[in-house]
Amino acid sequence: MDIRKAQERGYADHGWLKSYHSFSFADYFDEKHVEFGSLRVINEDRVAAGQGFGTHAHRDMEIISYVLEGKLEHKDSIGTGSIIEPGDVQRMSAGTGVRHSEFNPSPTEAVHFLQIWIQPAQRGIAPSYEQKRFGSQDKRGRLRLIASPDAREGSVTLHQDAYVYAGLFDGDERAVQPVASGRRAYVHVARGTITVDGVTLEAGDGAKIVDAPQVTLENGKGAEVLFFDLA
Repeated sequence: MDIRKAQERGYADHGWLKSYHSFSFADYFDEKHVEFGSLRVINEDRVAAGQGFGTHAHRDMEIISYVLEGKLEHKDSIGTGSIIEPGDVQRMSAGTGVRHSEFNPSPTEAVHFLQIWIQPAQRGIAPSYEQKRFGSQDKRGRLRLIASPDAREGSVTLHQDAYVYAGLFDGDERAVQPVASGRRAYVHVARGTITVDGVTLEAGDGAKIVDAPQVTLENGKGAEVLFFDLA
């Protein structure tokens, strides 16, 4: 298990946007943290009230937005518009190309969210969008599948052999997640603290895990965790 502490991440402060980068992104580059399997980006973003990302383009990327606090308004060139709140998972497949904007519609409160990029298995697919809700009751004390290549258990569909889980853990709540031979796992602590295979991780910490048949999450204190099972 290779642990990267929150304070070791890249950081950008644009005034209206404060962003931590778990992997190389934009002007931040670290050759040791470019990607992990198909996982390419985990940005922890805080966008000020009434601010946001203007219309910009993406292509050939699976993009997941996961809101922790506040609301995020999404609009794109394929006619989709929505508000994303805590508990919502939005997946946008950029494919051959899509333009979109992300804006904080609140006049008073910041929005705190994770922007996750996963490289697709195939380039040049048709752009598409999907959004589903996974309430706290779905994630309490367990890892709930929220994204997968086959949409199992009501998860959003990824165009890649990758499975994303989310969980909430407090006290004696515990999850043991199997990892098949030849696959790898990545754990991102979105908030709180939790023990991962005996090591305590805090908000913003990440762990790359290889050659482990299973991963144990326990001793959470207000923990919200994302777990990636990757080829």
